Amino acid sequence: MSAIELVGGRPVAIVGAGLVGAGWAIAFARAGLTVRIYDSNQDTADASLPWAAEQLEALHKHGLLGDAPDTVKRRLTVVQTLEAGLDGCAYVQESVLERVDVKRKVMLEIERLAADDLIVGSSSSGIAASAFANDLTISPRVLIAHPVNPPYLVPVVEIVPSTQTSPQAVIFVDALMQAIGQSVVHVRKEIEGFVLNRLQAVLLREAWALVRDGVASCEDVDKTVRDGLGWRWSFMGPFETIDLNAPGGVADYAARLGSLYYSIAKSRTGEGPWEPELVTRVEAERRQYLPATELASRRAWRDDRLMSFAAIRSRSGSHE
Repeated sequence: MSAIELVGGRPVAIVGAGLVGAGWAIAFARAGLTVRIYDSNQDTADASLPWAAEQLEALHKHGLLGDAPDTVKRRLTVVQTLEAGLDGCAYVQESVLERVDVKRKVMLEIERLAADDLIVGSSSSGIAASAFANDLTISPRVLIAHPVNPPYLVPVVEIVPSTQTSPQAVIFVDALMQAIGQSVVHVRKEIEGFVLNRLQAVLLREAWALVRDGVASCEDVDKTVRDGLGWRWSFMGPFETIDLNAPGGVADYAARLGSLYYSIAKSRTGEGPWEPELVTRVEAERRQYLPATELASRRAWRDDRLMSFAAIRSRSGSHE
C-alpha cells in the first residue's frame, strides 16, 4: 500500500522544523504526501523551505526523486500555529528539543488539538516515550520513530512503543515508514538510547578513551572506522560481519575471539564522562583537519556523498 493510501489522502505534520524535522518533511513529501511544517520559532519554520528546495535539487541530480523538485516542494507548507498544522492530519512527526519537559509540553498541546485517530511519532534520540507521553488520552497513539539524520538519506528508523502504545499504532507507523522508503527496526522494550545510539555510544566511548590514553590520534581513530570497519558496515551489520569472519561462522568466531572482547570490555569499567580537558584536546585536533568556518560546507559534502551512496543502494537493492 502506498503512503498516500495509508493516510487516506490526509496530510502529515512536522512539529519542530530543525534539521531533523525538515529532513522528515522531505522524506514524507518525496513519497507523495502533503506535509505541514510547524515550529514555535517562525524563523526556523520559514528557513526550512529554502533549505528543503536545495536538498530536493541535489536529490534530483542524483536520481533520488521520482518527481520534479518543484512538484515535491509544492507538497510542503509552513503553518503559523500548531492547530493549523494538525488540522485533518493522519500522522505527526514530533522533532522538538531532546528534553522531557519540552516534549511533554508538546504532547499536552497535541492532545488538546488532535483528532481522535491522529498517530504521533517522536524523533527522540534516546528518551523513551513513557517518560513524556504516558497517561494522556493520546498515549495509545504515541511512539518513538527515531531516525538517523538526515532521514531522507539514511533510511533506518527505530520504532519504540511506550508502555501504553497500542499494537495498532505500531503496525500503522511500521507500514507508513516502509511506504516512504525507511528501513524499520523494532525495539522490543524501552531502553535509554534505544539500539542505534547504544551501539554508537560504545564506539564513541572507546574512541575518546583511545585518544585520552595516547593510543591513537583523532585522525587515526577516524581512519580505522572510515577505511576499515566502515567499509563492511556500509552494507552489513556486526553479526553478519563476524559470521563471515570465521571459517565456521558466528559460533566459531565467538570461540576464537570471545575471550579477547570480554577482556577489552573489562578494561573499560568505571569510565566517567568525557573530561573538559579531553574535549578541548579533541576539538583542537579536529580543527587542524577542519576549521570551524568549514563545518557547514563539509556537512554539504557529507550529504552529497550520502546521496551518491543512496543512489548506488537504490540501484543494487539494500540487501544485495
